[in-house]
Amino acid sequence: MAATALKNLPRRGSGAPKPMNSNPAITLQDVEVRRGGTSVLRGIDLSVPQGAITAVIGVSGSGKTTLLSVLNGGRVPEKGTVINFELGDLSASSALLQHRRQTASIYQTYALIGRLTALDNVLLGLADQLPAMLFFLPWPKRVQIRAVEALGEVGLLSKSLVRVDDLSGGERQRVAIARALIRQPRIMIADEPFASVDPGLADRFANSLRRTVEKHNMTVVIALHQMHLAMRMADYIIALAAGQIIVKAPVSEVVPADLDRIFQAEMKYASLPNPAITFPQALSGCQ
Repeated sequence: MAATALKNLPRRGSGAPKPMNSNPAITLQDVEVRRGGTSVLRGIDLSVPQGAITAVIGVSGSGKTTLLSVLNGGRVPEKGTVINFELGDLSASSALLQHRRQTASIYQTYALIGRLTALDNVLLGLADQLPAMLFFLPWPKRVQIRAVEALGEVGLLSKSLVRVDDLSGGERQRVAIARALIRQPRIMIADEPFASVDPGLADRFANSLRRTVEKHNMTVVIALHQMHLAMRMADYIIALAAGQIIVKAPVSEVVPADLDRIFQAEMKYASLPNPAITFPQALSGCQ
């Protein structure tokens, strides 16, 4: 089954891929995160390649969101080391603050404010980088220009002054991407950004995000449950199960045995009450 599924999945990459640790943007060393006395992540050793897209896959509860929180500096692990190769060890508060400023995040629910316009939501992407006094004044013109440019880049310039409440799900997703782009990030973290749109739109948005990443030479880590999207848009794949990494490899080197391990983890999860959408189900739609 895994061999057939892998054969039918389009994938990126040809020739000899670079090892994941050849030019890392971020490295995690023996990272452990606990919640309520339970390990959510454990023994995580990982190098995130610079200027590439790394897809994180795994079932609900496997630790994807927690891993992204560690990578964007939102969660400090109880054990282990997180290193930004430009800034150093993120246990230093100054390095951690700078890392957060250089990182943009896109969330599954978009985290937009419905009563505000698309433009205002994009401007809020810089809320942590401007003096508090500016919240009582009009945004500086240079910042407004950056917001307009970000909306133009995702094809929403004509909707700049439309309330987010009046936008479609796909348009809201693009506003969320524009809000990330206004930060001019070196690193972008995205948590299931295509989960709320239909498969056809998800494919289009994945291709659009890929072009944006290549244009700006950003490092991207994106959590996905759509295996076909991960294989198509990413340069590298990380698979999580029960808080541990079970697969990490360039997309071009993923083999049937890797999918077998993912399927086995999925089958264990599917035996639980009310399992979420599974990878085998996602794969079957691609054959």
